[in-house]
Amino acid sequence: MKTFFKNIARNFPKDRTTRIILGVLVVLGLVGSFFSFRFAWHIVATNQTFSLPGDPIINAQLTNGDQEGLTSDKTSSGYVPSANLPTPEPWDGISRINLLLMGLDYRDWEAGETPRTDTMILLTFDPLNDTAGMLSIPRDLWVPIPGFDYHKINTAYYLGEVYNLPGGGPGLAMKTVEELLGVPIQYYAQIDFQAFVDFIDHIDGVKLTFDEPMVLDRRGPDNTITIEPGIYTLPGEYALAYVRSRAGEAGDFGRAKRQQAFIIAVRDRILEFDMMPKLVAKAPQIYADISAGIHTNLSVNEVIKLGWSVLDIDRADIKSRMISNEYTTMAVSEDGLDILRPMPDKIRLLRDELFGDGDVFGPVAEGDLRDIIAEEGARVSVRNGSSYGGLAAQTAAWLREQGINVVEETNAEYTVFSKIFLYNSKPYALKFLAEISGLTSLNIHYNDEVDVGFDIIFILGDDWANNNPMP
Repeated sequence: MKTFFKNIARNFPKDRTTRIILGVLVVLGLVGSFFSFRFAWHIVATNQTFSLPGDPIINAQLTNGDQEGLTSDKTSSGYVPSANLPTPEPWDGISRINLLLMGLDYRDWEAGETPRTDTMILLTFDPLNDTAGMLSIPRDLWVPIPGFDYHKINTAYYLGEVYNLPGGGPGLAMKTVEELLGVPIQYYAQIDFQAFVDFIDHIDGVKLTFDEPMVLDRRGPDNTITIEPGIYTLPGEYALAYVRSRAGEAGDFGRAKRQQAFIIAVRDRILEFDMMPKLVAKAPQIYADISAGIHTNLSVNEVIKLGWSVLDIDRADIKSRMISNEYTTMAVSEDGLDILRPMPDKIRLLRDELFGDGDVFGPVAEGDLRDIIAEEGARVSVRNGSSYGGLAAQTAAWLREQGINVVEETNAEYTVFSKIFLYNSKPYALKFLAEISGLTSLNIHYNDEVDVGFDIIFILGDDWANNNPMP
């Protein structure tokens, strides 16, 4: 795959616009349509050099009816979130990033009501391990919503919008999922149905296998159709009906499984040999068609970084998980709602499998690691947060022997587990410290503050005091 993208890159001009497009399309290839919509919209909406026809349509109405009834006058769902989130810290290109993908409930929009989320998928990308993952979250999960009582998790977006909270619906939804899983969420994407339909049509549909008959209910009245077993290439409206359908005994869990399979199918479609040049050529039209339906907080530079960082992601390295009935129990709330109560211990194990697996780094570049670290010149502060006195001085002396540029040794607040804080990109020193301490990406934190005098702060916990490689 890496060679494939590099060959394409060599055959296109290196002007900024084309590089942006290629970066977007690489992202499309990683996680399919859901991830891609956000990038395509935000790139053209925030980059003045990317001047394309078609202003975003903010309050247009959906086009109902069958596939043949759709026109080229593209529209959005008409609902614009009130999110005014603080700008997230700029991505350094090496830290894991998490993005909450949200699809809104079409039925709420039809009824003229503030929408709830109909779909929640948490997407994650670890550039140092070259892995990605997606976790589907059922809408009936019964959780505490920050600032409110217990509700179904799909209500978080609604409450954030209705009460005009800072960050609006997206902000409260992100915070709710953060507290559920205990992982930071830096970005969000909210996608309208019409943008979904248009993008699928631009890639000439998606090939899917049906193992049993399935009823697809397209938008609009009397648009139900039964798909018999077989392999089909679904156009946009049919694909939308497919990912929205709750038909079958599995209900929401079955739908979540189909949505994840669909994301992979879109990825495979985009990675077909002839699709990338077509998408580059059609970029202005794609923008005109989908720009109104995408809302996100990811910046242009982050899009470009992310696009070129996913070249090595193989399909086998994209994990798909869901909070299914193995991790929940069915119940009824006090007001009579059918709900799913989470099993916290099991969900934590699922979280760790997806967000904290293994070493955070791949192989080091060729050459003597000590020489590379010395050339990199990372300024390291070593701080003792353990219950053992003198550990910072002892560790600092040993690290200097290993070629680490320790510029400070001091104390920190008590902690059982060691931590690393990275302020500037110093991947080799970071790799070394993470490996000797056994830290995963869950214990490595990235900051973008004004120069604090250090590139890395290494906080020593009791785990380091009791298990370290020092003589």
